Amino acid sequence: MQQIWDEVGETDDERDKMLLQIDQECLDVYKRKVDHAVKSRAHLLQALADAKVELSRLLSALGEKTYVGIPEKTSGTIKEQLAAIAPTLEKLWKQKDDRIKDFFDVQSQIQKISSEIAGYSEQVESLTVDESDLSVKKLDEFHVQLQELQKEKSDRLHKVLDLVSTVHDLCAVLGMDFFSTVTEVHPSLDDSTGVQSKSISNDTLSNLANTVLVLKEDKKQRLLKLQELATQLIDLWNLMDTPEEERSLFDHVTCNISASVDEVAIPGALALDLIEQAEVEVERLDQLKASKMKEISFKRQAELEDIYARAHVEIDTEAAREKIMGLIDSGNVDPAELLADMDNQIVIAKEEAHSRKEILEKVEKWMAACEEESWLEDYNRDDNRYNASRGAHLNLKRAEKARILVNKIPALVDSLVAKTRAWEQERDTTFTYDGVPLLAMLDEYMMLRHDREEEKRRLRDQKKFHEQMSKDPEVFGSTPSPARPLGSKKVTGPRANGSANGPASRRLSLNSHQNGSRSTSKDGKKDARLSAPVNYVAMTKDDAASHISGTEPIPSTP
Repeated sequence: MQQIWDEVGETDDERDKMLLQIDQECLDVYKRKVDHAVKSRAHLLQALADAKVELSRLLSALGEKTYVGIPEKTSGTIKEQLAAIAPTLEKLWKQKDDRIKDFFDVQSQIQKISSEIAGYSEQVESLTVDESDLSVKKLDEFHVQLQELQKEKSDRLHKVLDLVSTVHDLCAVLGMDFFSTVTEVHPSLDDSTGVQSKSISNDTLSNLANTVLVLKEDKKQRLLKLQELATQLIDLWNLMDTPEEERSLFDHVTCNISASVDEVAIPGALALDLIEQAEVEVERLDQLKASKMKEISFKRQAELEDIYARAHVEIDTEAAREKIMGLIDSGNVDPAELLADMDNQIVIAKEEAHSRKEILEKVEKWMAACEEESWLEDYNRDDNRYNASRGAHLNLKRAEKARILVNKIPALVDSLVAKTRAWEQERDTTFTYDGVPLLAMLDEYMMLRHDREEEKRRLRDQKKFHEQMSKDPEVFGSTPSPARPLGSKKVTGPRANGSANGPASRRLSLNSHQNGSRSTSKDGKKDARLSAPVNYVAMTKDDAASHISGTEPIPSTP
């Protein structure tokens, strides 16, 4: 610069001024460099402070009290301190990002399930994560909440599926369209949608439950209606003796006649068309019943007459049939009431027949014994009974058995009289056998049996008298006329129609003063019904004349 200035010829003042300017410019440059260095240091210090604050904030947000990798030494240059803390910050920022993602996933699921339960549409896009608390503890709390919601969702889903299954079964039994019924509650309940896509909201559960209740009530009412129709069908079938082939056409109706609501599970068992089919059949049978009432009623009457006939109770069948014809022709009586009354009469008749059963069995034994007694008398009068003819040994065996049976007749009659009287006292009415008082029949039988024994005794006396006369005719004088031969009078047992097997038989009229019967009612008085003429025993004309002209007293009832 001096050489240049010398050549130029600058003055000393100019030279001093220029040197002063150069010094000032150097100072300005240096000052700027120092200021830049100061600002750079301050920036680094602020960055270091910010890094430490960020480190503290991240540790707090992540819930970490300490973290492996944080530099323990705070000495060294600023850049060295920043270089030492930077990797830790990078790791914490990455951990924060991962934690935010975890929070977002959990909260998204929570929001989704909550929306499903509440029945709202999903709004996951509007979800924001609170970055001030990203601790593991907070994340665990969200996981617990999520698990509770998942469990609730699972429970609700099972309830929905159970209710849908119940609706399906009920629709099948009732013959209803399941698809339209269930989709009316919520479109997602169709089988074509996935299980996880089905609505589990409170409204869906409530509507499904109400649908099930309505269907169950409908099922109950239809079952009651079907059971009523089934009962009517069976009654009408029994009334008209409908064959099994025709009845089997409605087995699907009658099979549930005693079933409970829960027991009916066959698809279509309670369909409306099935109930309508049963109603049509009941209506058809009702019309058929009206046209066949006479035939049905007379069948009931025949059954009633058969019960009384087997019980040997006499009824006026002609009057009963005329009464039935009059009631049906008049149209003033309900056919069902008429048949119910006849069924009641049949029940009463069966009860009466059952009460007479024991006495009738003894009557049959008594009649059989009387048959054998009559046969034995005929056998004893046969002079050739001991000849070596064909079948004689069989008759001999029969005679031995007949004598044993005949000897039991008095005890049998006594037992029969006792039971008959007890029966009459219990019911305050007379026990009749084919219209004839049984006690009168027994009294007459015992009276005739007594007369027979008396006749045998007289004949034995006459035989002794004739034997003595033949030995000493001078003592007894002239020979008397021969006695009537033994066996011209038989004790004959009653028959079911009140007659006996003897030839030229006739019915006897018996009243209380003739046979001395003692049939009494509960108050001990004589039964006035026995005074009316009755026909129940057959005798030969000679026997009747002998009985009427006899002088021996009439024995009382044994």
